[in-house]
Amino acid sequence: MDSSSKKSPLTFTDTDGDDRAGQDFLREIQENPENIKQLLEEFINISYRYEKDVKDAKALYEWLIETLPQAIWVYNHDGSFFYRNTRAIEISPILDSIQAKKPHYKHKAGNGVDSELEVEYDKRIFLVQTGSFQNRLLITATDITSQKRQARLASMGQISAHLAHEIRNPIGSISILASALHKSARESQIPLIDELQKSIFRVERIIKATLLFSKGISANKQPMRICELQDELQALVKSYSFSKHIDFIYTFADKIAYMDKDLMLIALQNFLFNAIDAIEESESEDGTILIQGDVVQGQVCFLIKDNGKPFDDPNILFEPFATTKLKGNGLGLALSSQIIHAHSGRIELNAKDKEFRIYLPKVGV
Repeated sequence: MDSSSKKSPLTFTDTDGDDRAGQDFLREIQENPENIKQLLEEFINISYRYEKDVKDAKALYEWLIETLPQAIWVYNHDGSFFYRNTRAIEISPILDSIQAKKPHYKHKAGNGVDSELEVEYDKRIFLVQTGSFQNRLLITATDITSQKRQARLASMGQISAHLAHEIRNPIGSISILASALHKSARESQIPLIDELQKSIFRVERIIKATLLFSKGISANKQPMRICELQDELQALVKSYSFSKHIDFIYTFADKIAYMDKDLMLIALQNFLFNAIDAIEESESEDGTILIQGDVVQGQVCFLIKDNGKPFDDPNILFEPFATTKLKGNGLGLALSSQIIHAHSGRIELNAKDKEFRIYLPKVGV
């Protein structure tokens, strides 16, 4: 066979039937065994590369699915698991809640979302969506607790701000009348008027906190002496109503720091009043509150500690409108947290010892 008629090992003569193609293939094997061996080796190598590419792609897809925040279940048509990610395994009991709310999923051919519903599980809210893909049932559960909470807070904040605006003027008038009454009252009436003024002070404090929280916090930091806060806090305590004997231990350093004095006073009084309420709700007849302010290792540090009732749930201490206290609207510590963050600071909590530590930069940031 001359070179002009020699065929490539990858080229076969076209025929109109399988018999002719088979004969050509057999002839090619007989005439060019080395080429066929080379072809098979190349085919094997290509198959190995494809196999590796498929494994790599599968590993990548599984990694991507594992990094998703959603829980994902994929069921075969017979109801067996085809796939589920780690998040799905962690919250697998939620499937019982899903079935209870929607006991019969209709498995549809084709792709798309068939239905969605909200399910509460482990104190969280999940958006559950079901759909079909390539004749399999797909269920996803997305944690939407934060989104629901933000929407609820926005609504509650708007309502609270409106009520605070409406209440502020009449409360101001009542406060003026109470002050005038205090001046002209008989001696026996003074204690009653004092309690009235303390109640008015509490309402005014709630109104101020609500309005501040609703409009956001912006700190106007100026140099001031830390010890200036002590006199203000002692005066505020006298305006706060409580029945038990409480020892207040103040230790404030005479050092300079950059703070918004009015805002920091609000933040610290909220921690202080929270400590008073904890002692009031405890079984002890008296209590002790320690409050300190100093500059430590280049940071302004405040410490507030009490021996009152333990926290019911430390995880909700700084959540707006979330409170387990007998009195309070759940805004105090949430507002304090905003104020501390407005100062580029942070709050550390030791729940076991009922101790808060607040750290602020010494120099304005």
